[in-house]
Amino acid sequence: MTSYQSISPAQAAQLAPAHIIQSDAEALEIAHTLAEQFKHNAILRDAERILPFEEIEAYSQSGLWAITVPKQYGGADVSSYTVAQIIALMSGVDGSIGQIPQNHFYALEVLRNTGSEQQKQKLYREVLQGARFGNALAEFKTKNAAQKQTAISPTANGFIVNGEKFYCTGSLFAHRIPTLVKDAHDREFLAFIPRNSEGLELIDDWSGFGQRTTGSGTVKFHQVFVATEDVIPFDQAFQQPTLVGPFAQIMHAAIETGIARAAFEETLIRVRQARPWIDSGVDAATQDPLTLLELGRVVADVRASEVLLKQAARSIDAAKPQPTEDNITQASLDVAKVRAHSSEIALKASSKLIELAGSRGSQRVDGLDRFWRNARVHTLHDAARWKYYFIANFTLNGIRPPRRGTL
Repeated sequence: MTSYQSISPAQAAQLAPAHIIQSDAEALEIAHTLAEQFKHNAILRDAERILPFEEIEAYSQSGLWAITVPKQYGGADVSSYTVAQIIALMSGVDGSIGQIPQNHFYALEVLRNTGSEQQKQKLYREVLQGARFGNALAEFKTKNAAQKQTAISPTANGFIVNGEKFYCTGSLFAHRIPTLVKDAHDREFLAFIPRNSEGLELIDDWSGFGQRTTGSGTVKFHQVFVATEDVIPFDQAFQQPTLVGPFAQIMHAAIETGIARAAFEETLIRVRQARPWIDSGVDAATQDPLTLLELGRVVADVRASEVLLKQAARSIDAAKPQPTEDNITQASLDVAKVRAHSSEIALKASSKLIELAGSRGSQRVDGLDRFWRNARVHTLHDAARWKYYFIANFTLNGIRPPRRGTL
């Protein structure tokens, strides 16, 4: 296990101001360039669990971590579909890198909905300068995932936070760690805590067999001070119709869709290199009728996830100007469809990759198993079966899905 300390967001901004992206087209162009760079050593990073500090620095300095900042605060405020495409692209190259900024964007969405004007100006400015937000949302030791024990208490000039969090994806790379806390009245807040705060400890103890370099370890808080201006309401984001839930979920769907697409593209390469089955009566695996059958199914399934992802993003963007019960419900259901489908297809496509590659596909040096391992671990985030339940419960009984969903 390793503990980390770091510089403050203000210090980071002074050292290296990030590029500021102006449009969706620029964001996508930069993302494609970076994705090609991140391909290098992706297998090695996974195999030896080398945390991608340099890659994440390049990622945020490119301006891509600020693309959801509203235009009135200097950001590009790109569409949800652009965000989803970029996350899918990065996830196909490296599942861990694809997931790391997810909670950063999530925190920015909470800020957009419940932060004060002063808080927005301050935190958006930091992000535009290159600051990265991690997360400390989930807890490992409570009876169920809904229970939270990390507490925030008022002091004369701010607040004190005490508690422990796990699955803190991206926090090892972050300048601030948005932390979900409860006060004495059970109200929930998101505290944007600088990672170099006294009493804050980051522990690199994530040991999952997939998504190995997301930095999803433990964060401990012992009498950690946080300024009043760095604490925003969290529960208010779900007391009225907002896009916080659907936006969080579409990013998860994008991760899985990206893994599925990359696994399929790798399958094409491997099938061209594979030998045909002995009973097929053909000279090349590319002519094997049963291989073509399986490959055709993967083609259709991956494309279906991509279409569902695009439709869900359009529903989110349609609801963004004026959220209502109806359009948030529609966005939530459309996101649930792609979330459920992408979970299944990421697992299927990554498994078929190894199957159709044949015995050669099991060689550790090629790292083909990383697609399945990353998909399997990420799909544990929340169960696809519950997405199908919410879809059916609304279709049959008219019961709206929960606003909050799973974070």
